[in-house]
Amino acid sequence: MESLRGVWESLIEFLTKVGELFTTNLFDLGNSKITLGTIIYFLVSFIILTFVAKRFRNLLVNKILVKANMEKGARNSIGLITRVMIMFIGSIFIIQSAGIDMSSLSLLAGALGVGIGFGLQNITDNFISGIIILFEKPIKVGDRIVVGDTEGDVINISVRATTILTNENVSIIVPNSEFISSRVINWSHNDRNIRFDIPVGVSYKEDPEEVKDVLLKVADENEHALKHPAPHVFFDEFGDSSLNFTLAIWTSTHTDKPRRLKTELYFAIFEKFKEKGIEIPFPQRDVYIKSHVASTPQH
Repeated sequence: MESLRGVWESLIEFLTKVGELFTTNLFDLGNSKITLGTIIYFLVSFIILTFVAKRFRNLLVNKILVKANMEKGARNSIGLITRVMIMFIGSIFIIQSAGIDMSSLSLLAGALGVGIGFGLQNITDNFISGIIILFEKPIKVGDRIVVGDTEGDVINISVRATTILTNENVSIIVPNSEFISSRVINWSHNDRNIRFDIPVGVSYKEDPEEVKDVLLKVADENEHALKHPAPHVFFDEFGDSSLNFTLAIWTSTHTDKPRRLKTELYFAIFEKFKEKGIEIPFPQRDVYIKSHVASTPQH
């Protein structure tokens, strides 16, 4: 019995020390005391809050807003803003429920402001730029854009960065600040109808009207070229060795595949020119050699 009582007393002493470890004040934050238990409570609570915010955002975007026939970009913007609000309100609730005096965080907020001013400028810049993008919508999910040397489709917009998927199936993460401070080409800002210009050169001996008819026929036979707006042929210039034309066609299906459409048209143009006997010239240069005979002095 004595040995059993000793074991029990040792167990009680161990549990008491463990309890003291979780309740012992590690440091003071103003009028609030921070213990190991408080830190663990913060970690577990924020993990749960992040999980709940993400699940609610997915439910809102993929289930609720879909039924409202809202476009994908708008759904993602509302979902992201909702997730940020849940995280913000939940964070305040967790801090207060842990017994932390909010007024005691003023010193921490000041230190954070100094840190943002010196070391977190880029993060802050990208965050503010992300908010501007979400509200002004210069770009949205599904748009075909060019920013810098990057061209592709926007597949995700977050408060820090935007993900662009290229034609090579490569995802490129672009900081949001580049969309605010740099020049951005949005191929589908208004709609998906895009005009492509196909330059073509023919020999000087060819009839421009016949060339025009052939180019328009090629455009009419291509299933990806829109009938409205109608294709058009421009007579650009008298080049050094060719008559230069431009076939302008509109498409809504190949906005993200311009090279494929141009390839189809060039193949068709080559075949039509071959059938009609229309010559595609190549640059030619005439070289004149001037001989010089040295004279022999007479003595």
